[in-house]
Amino acid sequence: MKEAFERLQQIKSEAVKGGGEKRIEAQHAKGKLTARERIEMLLDKGSFKEMGMLVKHRSKNFGLDKQVFYGDGVVTGYGNIHGRLVYVFAQDFTVLGGSLAEAHAEKICKVMDLAMKVGAPVIGLNDSGGARIQEGVVSLGGYADIFYRNTQASGVIPQISAIMGPCAGGAVYSPALTDFIMMVEGTSYMFVTGPNVVKTVTHEEVTSEDLGGASVHSSKSGVSHFSYPHEVACIDGLRRLLTYVPQNCEEDAPSIPYNSEGNETRPKLDGIIPESANQPYDIREVIEEVTDSESFFEVHKDFAENIVVGFARLAGKSIGIVANQPAFLAGVLDIKASQKGARFVRFCDSFNIPLLVFEDVPGFLPGTDQEWNAIITNGAKLLYAFSEATVPRITVITRKAYGGAYDVMNSKHIGADLNFAWPTAEIAVMGSKGAAEIIFRKEISEAENPAAKLAEKDQEYADLFANPYRAAARGYVDDIIMPSQTREVLIQAFDSLKTKVVNLPKKKHGNIPL
Repeated sequence: MKEAFERLQQIKSEAVKGGGEKRIEAQHAKGKLTARERIEMLLDKGSFKEMGMLVKHRSKNFGLDKQVFYGDGVVTGYGNIHGRLVYVFAQDFTVLGGSLAEAHAEKICKVMDLAMKVGAPVIGLNDSGGARIQEGVVSLGGYADIFYRNTQASGVIPQISAIMGPCAGGAVYSPALTDFIMMVEGTSYMFVTGPNVVKTVTHEEVTSEDLGGASVHSSKSGVSHFSYPHEVACIDGLRRLLTYVPQNCEEDAPSIPYNSEGNETRPKLDGIIPESANQPYDIREVIEEVTDSESFFEVHKDFAENIVVGFARLAGKSIGIVANQPAFLAGVLDIKASQKGARFVRFCDSFNIPLLVFEDVPGFLPGTDQEWNAIITNGAKLLYAFSEATVPRITVITRKAYGGAYDVMNSKHIGADLNFAWPTAEIAVMGSKGAAEIIFRKEISEAENPAAKLAEKDQEYADLFANPYRAAARGYVDDIIMPSQTREVLIQAFDSLKTKVVNLPKKKHGNIPL
């Protein structure tokens, strides 16, 4: 009996070492943690329960029979984050480069299946050289098995991918199917084809970092939602993200205790809109004043900066925020901003997180580049996302709400529950100058002083339309409020909507304009 116990201890001790001390040292030399170190840092202390520690691959091709390790290059199991159950897998680069093959994929699929059964988030810590070539098609089949589960789990349980090292070829599509991707600067990268293939096919010379590093995907492609300077910061960000989302689609958004000090007015907001309608301001200042102190957690911060999205708390309750950013491209909607906003709106709606929209939008970005790259279809994605959302939805128009962009940014006409406007709001088909040039073209051209006549007609149109009162008279705006009252009004408004129920038409699913 004692020998059996000792044997078990010996085997598990060997399994914990992964690919061995030398490979662990090599991992550390690259500035990277091991799979087990990452899990230990991610989960609440002592909560991790490992599954499949003793799994081995079953292949004998190309010398694999001489490279057999316990766990087969991935650590899987479950544990707690902030006391809440999560399932996790962490690829172990010290074992065959973390390459994915049959047994490796089976372990990942097992935790994904369990997460779906019990309704808990799945977190993937990716650090892999890709498919294990020696196992051939079973490696590709393993990827597809994971992709299928990612798709089945989408909108049912939160799925988060942290890219902690290489992620190339077919490996990138599992993270792409998850809700959020986090990357580490300098040590992680993602691409479908690597620098060598790119050089062969296109003759471009490019490094892994420039092709698919964290900065590239967080700012240019938008593939990554978060970029961090090192792994510890990335894991801290992941833990924070989970505080805003529920365990599954059947639960309400999380909340924390909130003690009101009795005064929710924010006087600073009364002076935040510049005197000139063409002068920018930072919408983040509005968000910070309206939401609970230091609760705003921005998503996709460096991508499509003309729109700001992220999570925050309002009176302790988790909400999702979508806001035009006048400080970047005047807050105009373009292809990237529409994609960014639509994706975030759909996530919030999937997981019962109420939506708050701050609107200051001059319209859609004009130009051949936008038209030729399908601003019509991409703009429709944001329109579709808001229109199908059934969570409580509130809009605050701070300044401009022009043209079709007024409709798209969660207007009453597409199902918003409550819409408020500040006295500085301008709700019209277009800006007053452009409108005057079209409506009074003949009168202006025939005037003795065309510039003076244009200014006169510009003011005439502005007085008539560039305000929130005509929209309020029609009921398109529920109330015009002082900016300083916004937080108080929103707390009451969201509280009134907490029992909202929407019965959707029966259908298999809609056909979003992809």
